Amino acid sequence: MSKEMFVKINSEYKLYANFLGENHDGKPTIIMDAGYGDDSKAWGSVIEDISKLSNVLIYDRAGLGKSESSSKPRTSFEMVQDLKTLLIEAKIHPPYILVGHSFGGVNMRIFATEYQKDVKGLVLIDSTPEDYRKRFLPTMPQDFQQAYNKQFTSECNYDDFMESLKQLKETKIELNIPLIVLSAGSKTHYSQESQKLWNEMQREILEISSEGELVIAENSTHYIQNDQPEVVISAIKSLIDSVDD
Repeated sequence: MSKEMFVKINSEYKLYANFLGENHDGKPTIIMDAGYGDDSKAWGSVIEDISKLSNVLIYDRAGLGKSESSSKPRTSFEMVQDLKTLLIEAKIHPPYILVGHSFGGVNMRIFATEYQKDVKGLVLIDSTPEDYRKRFLPTMPQDFQQAYNKQFTSECNYDDFMESLKQLKETKIELNIPLIVLSAGSKTHYSQESQKLWNEMQREILEISSEGELVIAENSTHYIQNDQPEVVISAIKSLIDSVDD
């Protein structure tokens, strides 16, 4: 089953969403949020298998894919409120398992903090750490840093992105839900030292949960869902099984 929809948000703009799955009553719905500038097509390599595990919602954030643009600042807080409204309007009820890739991981962490009673588990796929700009970016070559800073053109701008990381840091608390952090072990253009630091910063994200697990996808670049889809599918299945227990 696949149900595509356009959901009006605050009488201002419509977001595109696709609800997939069948005969999964009693299991948490999986909510997936893609990386910066990516729309719901970013999940194409795993969505069919995931929808066999439980019902799943993928969507395009405002201004991406088939969704309309918003006049509001494109910070994580605004995106989380958009998603919450979408879920209410589409009558997709909790509990949820949240899955976030890269910048989507920032959004999903804040969602889990804001709506703790709704969330039963969290999978972060090579998620952006809150101290990325201050702690990690300076370790990279100058051309990498320049390319990174110039990429913010397709969704939120540089200032909104950095404000989102600030919001993430300010809302950081320990969550009483299972968490699986997936870290890409073969990051493009990373030196051995940078890769080690990246994995360590991913490990530190485990501090936000009383039940955390780090999985290093040794053969993956940033898009683990494309390079090693089985790692992503396995992590989600593990959380579904933990809820069933």
